[in-house]
Amino acid sequence: MSTPTIRLAQQPEADSLLARSPLAALTGMLLDQQVPMEWAFAGPYTIAQRMGADDLDAHAIAAYDPEAFAALLSAKPAVHRYPGSMAQRIQQLCRFLVEEYDGDATAVWSDATSGKELLARLQALPGFGKQKAQIFLALLGKQYGVRPRGWREAAGPYGEAGSYRSAADITGPETLAKVRAYKQEAKRAAKAAKAGKEGKSQ
Repeated sequence: MSTPTIRLAQQPEADSLLARSPLAALTGMLLDQQVPMEWAFAGPYTIAQRMGADDLDAHAIAAYDPEAFAALLSAKPAVHRYPGSMAQRIQQLCRFLVEEYDGDATAVWSDATSGKELLARLQALPGFGKQKAQIFLALLGKQYGVRPRGWREAAGPYGEAGSYRSAADITGPETLAKVRAYKQEAKRAAKAAKAGKEGKSQ
C-alpha cells in the first residue's frame, strides 16, 4: 500500500498517521459514528500521543488495562462523545486483529482477491457492520490504492466515482463540506419519509 495524501482529520499530524498506519485508518473508521468525521479521524493520533507512541500497535492496545485505556480516551479533550464504549470497541478490534492477523491490520486486505472477499473480511471485524465496511472498502479503493477485482461494486453506492457520500470521498475542506451536505440532505429525506409513513398510518 503506497502512502497516500489523506485529509480526513483536517490536521496535518493526524492525517499523516492515517496515511502511514493501516490500524490508525481502521480505528478512525471505527470511531466515525455520532461525532463529526474530522473528530473521529483525529482520534487515532490522540490515542497514539497519549500512549507515548508514534503509531498505534494492535498488540499494545489489546494488552492494555481496560480501565486505563478507557481513562486514556476520556481525558480532555475526549477522543469521542462516548469514550468508554469506544475504548472497549477499539480493544475488541485490536484483540481480533492479534488473534486473526497477528496484529497486522494490512493483512485484512493485502491478499484479498476480490471486493466481495474484502467486504466479508471487513464485516467480520468487531464494530464493522455492512455500511461501515462498505465505506472503508471505498476509502481503501479511492484513497489507499487497494483495489481488488470488483471493489467498487462491493462498496455499493460508496464506491461510485465522483460521489460525495462518505469519508471515502473527503480529500480536503471542500469535499468535506459536500459530504456533510449530502448527509444532511439524506437525514432530511429520511425524516420526511418517516413523517409520511406515520401520517398514512393514522
